[in-house]
Amino acid sequence: MLKEVGVGVGLGTVIGLIWLGFNIYPILFFVGILFLLYKVLDTKGGIKEFSSIKKSNSKLKKSISFDDIGGQNSAKKELLEALDFIRIPEKISLMGIRPLKGILLEGPPGTGKTLLAKAAASYADSVFLSAAGSEFIEMYAGVGAQRVRQIFQQARNSAKKKNKTSAIIFVDEIEILGSKRGSHSSHHEYDQTLNQLLVEMDGLSLNDEVCVLLIGATNRSDLLDNALLRPGRFDRIVQVDLPDLEGRMQILQLHTRNKPLENDINLESIAAETFGFSGAHLESLANEAAISALRDKSKFLHKNHFYEAIDKVIMGAKLDKRPGKDECLRIAIHEMGHALVSECIKPYSIAAITIVPRGKAMGFIRQKPEKDSYIYTKDYLEGQIAILLGGAVCEEELLGSRSTGAGNDFQQAIELSKKIISSGMSSLGVVSEKDLPGGTLHECIKEILTAQEEKVLQLIIKYKDIIEKTAYYLIEKERINGSYLRELLGLDIKNEVEHEIK
Repeated sequence: MLKEVGVGVGLGTVIGLIWLGFNIYPILFFVGILFLLYKVLDTKGGIKEFSSIKKSNSKLKKSISFDDIGGQNSAKKELLEALDFIRIPEKISLMGIRPLKGILLEGPPGTGKTLLAKAAASYADSVFLSAAGSEFIEMYAGVGAQRVRQIFQQARNSAKKKNKTSAIIFVDEIEILGSKRGSHSSHHEYDQTLNQLLVEMDGLSLNDEVCVLLIGATNRSDLLDNALLRPGRFDRIVQVDLPDLEGRMQILQLHTRNKPLENDINLESIAAETFGFSGAHLESLANEAAISALRDKSKFLHKNHFYEAIDKVIMGAKLDKRPGKDECLRIAIHEMGHALVSECIKPYSIAAITIVPRGKAMGFIRQKPEKDSYIYTKDYLEGQIAILLGGAVCEEELLGSRSTGAGNDFQQAIELSKKIISSGMSSLGVVSEKDLPGGTLHECIKEILTAQEEKVLQLIIKYKDIIEKTAYYLIEKERINGSYLRELLGLDIKNEVEHEIK
């Protein structure tokens, strides 16, 4: 009703001014500018309620429980404890415990941070609102701060309407909203938005009618402002790391429970070959294996489908381009150099060798770690450097020259050499890598690489005939398993491995 009255009064005023002879064009121009500004703020969320918040509750109809998340037992334990604080406030108040105000989920991409937040919403029986960090930042000063106020106020209002005593706000990619103040010199919109978030989190107290818990997710906690990370705001920082062997087994079981698996599938073996995979990688692996089975018109997923999927997830899809005959031989010899050195350093370490182009690689070897490792010795790092150098050394010894195909290998070898130096395991002793003179650092890296290159050359010379034979077989088959390589190498490798390395 008020809108119609306003329109009528406005039109009457305009007609009256025209009748009196006034020039109304400047007035119309300024009114148009104000109308456009209103529409922009209205669309961006500066005036209306936070648009993405409304959608979040409807998405939760298909609820996710903590049982649907594998490989994150410690993270789930921390989160469940915090959620129990807001589920049973009467018990924690007897112990003098204040509810936690914020939980930060920190970890690499694809490890399940968003899934944990969704499971938290189902478990806590609380009002759940979600938004992305980028939705709080705009070019208009004050809009971001207004949105922060809105999301906290809407959380409280929604909880009261639904007769709930708690609400959870989830902010994904919170480093955009909570980045260190002063890091954006162009304008102060970022700082104003962060300041408002700090005020809102500090304003939460035990006397609030609604207990609000903020859950943030990030893979760049180093960008967050220190004031946001202190206790009293983010009370707990929960690490959501890459899953270990047991965790990968759990995730694979979850993602294959609705897929028809052949009896020859050994998920433990597949989990062992996927060291470094996140939960998202493993979900993609199971999905790609199913797609491969469908493409083969197979009713069940076989182990070959999973091994093909592992290669695809790591390196990408197969490419149509095929190198010429001479290039194929060079690529095969290069990959056999890597594989031979790997088998000498760590018997039974090669899972597969292929010269099928994938992504940016014309060929690659896939190693099978015996167990998950999180710290590395000098011997291990030197062994990895030797494996990386094996391809180029093998090319030079068998074909008389090296190629640009070893460029990435050399970069990785240099990084591993720097890790040896920075860890105090080089001839320099305990040093600060960044304070070393450039010449000294270069000479130490060269010393490490040269020592490993000499060891690799001796192995290549010793097994030159086997490398040539296997390389031609690899060209014919395009892909061979590590077991076949070990069969071709024979018993002499098994008996002399320790002597060769020591």
